[in-house]
Amino acid sequence: MSKVAVHSQPRGWVNDAIRLIEADARRSADTHLLRYPLPSSWSDRVDVQLYLKDESTHITGSLKHRLARSLFLYGLCNGWIGEGTTVVEASSGSTAVSEAYFAALLGLPFVAVMPASTSPAKTALIESQGGRCHFVDHPGEVYTEAQRIAEETGGHYLDQFTNAERATDWRGNNNIAESIYDQMREESHPIPSWIVVGAGTGGTSATIGRYIRYRRHATKLCVVDPENSAFFPSYTEGRRDIVMAGSSRIEGIGRPRVEPSFLPEVVDRMELVPDAASVAAAHHVSRVLGRRVGPSTGTNVWGAFSLLSEMVARGASGSVVTLIADSGDRYADTYFDPVWLAGHNLEPSQHAGVLAEFERSSGWS
Repeated sequence: MSKVAVHSQPRGWVNDAIRLIEADARRSADTHLLRYPLPSSWSDRVDVQLYLKDESTHITGSLKHRLARSLFLYGLCNGWIGEGTTVVEASSGSTAVSEAYFAALLGLPFVAVMPASTSPAKTALIESQGGRCHFVDHPGEVYTEAQRIAEETGGHYLDQFTNAERATDWRGNNNIAESIYDQMREESHPIPSWIVVGAGTGGTSATIGRYIRYRRHATKLCVVDPENSAFFPSYTEGRRDIVMAGSSRIEGIGRPRVEPSFLPEVVDRMELVPDAASVAAAHHVSRVLGRRVGPSTGTNVWGAFSLLSEMVARGASGSVVTLIADSGDRYADTYFDPVWLAGHNLEPSQHAGVLAEFERSSGWS
């Protein structure tokens, strides 16, 4: 006689949790794709456009809203998150804010593990969404401490740095890549020559790079990286064991180690952007758009401007797409505060001339 083993939980709560997340997504229109106003004088030489996918319009204010939604669905559908599960993450930034939102939506406790040096403004954002902040003395301890808390509480460690590329359906299902191409459909150059993104977890670049190949688009993917991040040297040297001594000064991107979700094989080009240049570009774009954008958006746009300059120099028409990752209003007392910038050696004026020359002539140096 055969033996039978059963180890399953009632699906009622999980079914309702997934319904709540899907309903939340349906209540939100897709994020806007903005056409950036390049100088009209360029049109005499070449037809190029720049588009900004504005992820700051998500309900939690950043690109990480997509990741948090995917991580929760991934945990629910794998049976790791159930009724009453304590959800834990190693994050002090936008990911934790978005994850706290989804935890509150499902009535689950959420703990964000972060360095003790994290600013009160960041912790306040997480706590405003119902999350709890747990502090460690050294940044490198966040991973193991998050895992420890999850095990101790019988909870689930979302682990954005490992699961970012696994949790997102890169073939479609309204991921960010599919959204970009759908919104570009009626533009003069609907298939972008380049898409430019930063690397935080590596999940966004993995999703977009895979989608480009899956749909057989001619688009190339450029990943921009700030100083003190392991991704750029890892890419140039073909090594995954690189560890940086310091931390990135551009919030939301750059990591001291090469995270598991980063897939260099789907990246066509990487560019290392000076931190002060990221700040200068964020200020520049904020003035052009009439509203603040965050420093990682500055990194993205600096890379996009560099590519556009090369295209104009070659006489190559086409489009470039990059992201507004979050609002600059979150950084009013840091990246938009001259005193704070001077104290962190991030004076943007030294790069303002490059941006002014780009706007004037499309030159880049």
